[in-house]
Amino acid sequence: MYIEIDENNNVLGYSDNPSGSSIETNEKLPSYTDVQVLKFVDSKFVVEDSKQLADKKAERIKNKYQQDRKMAYDPIPEQLDQIYHDIDGWKAKIKAVKDKYPKPEST
Repeated sequence: MYIEIDENNNVLGYSDNPSGSSIETNEKLPSYTDVQVLKFVDSKFVVEDSKQLADKKAERIKNKYQQDRKMAYDPIPEQLDQIYHDIDGWKAKIKAVKDKYPKPEST
């Protein structure tokens, strides 16, 4: 197996074929989570916690309601048409989406 690493020894990927910046190893890849980084140090794989990845994940979770709402809303042209013809119906639809995907309270 060949692994590709960056200047900080973070593992960028691995394959059966070498590339310009790859290292050959027989070392088995350890398991790691989406808030950890896999590094190759002294011919061994090392798993480290990443505050940066943990912060990004926390931000995604905190703002998930925004993505959920975006997917639930009607397309803008349809909303504009409904506002023109039935503003109260449009308000009810928007409220239903906001009720279904509430904004989390700040702590």
